[in-house]
Amino acid sequence: MAPKALIAWSSGKDSAWALHEVRQAGTYEVVGALTTVTDEFARVSMHGVREELLQAQLEAAGLPAIVVRIPFPCPNEIYERKMAAAIDDAKARGITHMIFGDLFLEDVRAYRERQLAGTGITPVFPLWQRPTDELAREMIAAGVEANLSTIDLKKLPVSFAGRRFDSALLGDLPPEADPCGENGEFHSFVSAGPMLKGRIAVKIGETVEWEKFAFADLLPG
Repeated sequence: MAPKALIAWSSGKDSAWALHEVRQAGTYEVVGALTTVTDEFARVSMHGVREELLQAQLEAAGLPAIVVRIPFPCPNEIYERKMAAAIDDAKARGITHMIFGDLFLEDVRAYRERQLAGTGITPVFPLWQRPTDELAREMIAAGVEANLSTIDLKKLPVSFAGRRFDSALLGDLPPEADPCGENGEFHSFVSAGPMLKGRIAVKIGETVEWEKFAFADLLPG
């Protein structure tokens, strides 16, 4: 039997594609999706996606939701304590691996490896160091549909908020922007793709600018 794994689920394209590739390979049995939700807003942390959409997405992915609820603001020690409790619970359920959709940020990978060191759960990075321009186009060609939910206004103009992640968007990105947004240029919400059993209807609501970020309010369609 394949070892049991959780996937670190952001609601965005990279974690969704990591799920797709792991399922295609059959190396692990993915038994749940671990997501942090900011309690005060009932939204996926950083991505700003409504919890209602997260639940619809995970139902379409066939994954039980494991939600780690954090306060706002959330000091790092609180975040790490809550995540450690979730990892302990996962270990008790026979889970031995955690899948991440990280692409090339060495410091992020090192942090995840440190946090899991000694827990009995091994981190897995199926997309690691894949050329992000090729990866972005591979996702689009495979039918991934996503909208940009969060924009870093230091790196992209507000007009990108809510836009579809497609070939037109890739062509409009500034030359210095990573095609997959790995440097934090943007975060996304996946509404369709080979990892989901059906399309999630999404409407684009208002865009809110706050603390140098723009959040497109994605609404159930």
